Amino acid sequence: MRETTWIGALLLAAAVLLAGCATVNRSEAQSTEQLLAAAGFRAEPADTPAKLENLKAMPPRKLVSHAQDDHFVYSYADPDNCKCLYVGGPEEYSAYERLSLEKQNETAMDWNLRAPEWW
Repeated sequence: MRETTWIGALLLAAAVLLAGCATVNRSEAQSTEQLLAAAGFRAEPADTPAKLENLKAMPPRKLVSHAQDDHFVYSYADPDNCKCLYVGGPEEYSAYERLSLEKQNETAMDWNLRAPEWW
């Protein structure tokens, strides 16, 4: 009986940890997508079966670049939440990098304001 209780408790703990990881990943994706949209990236929905298959074949939730004609194109695939592809060029990428850095600085400043003096 005790062994069954231990196994049940371990399974419950594992399920809670996995659910927490999924929530963090979803939150990070939403935050990244908000920054991409603010930087001018276009969200292109995967609104056909072919587009959805292409989207699922891309690296999920990673900003990647590739050469197209004579310039770079940046894309971010989200096959799970919005089922869309964010697309931008060099200007949008620069704006995204600036916004991302600003957000990191704000987060660091927020931690400094909340940290105790002895921290």
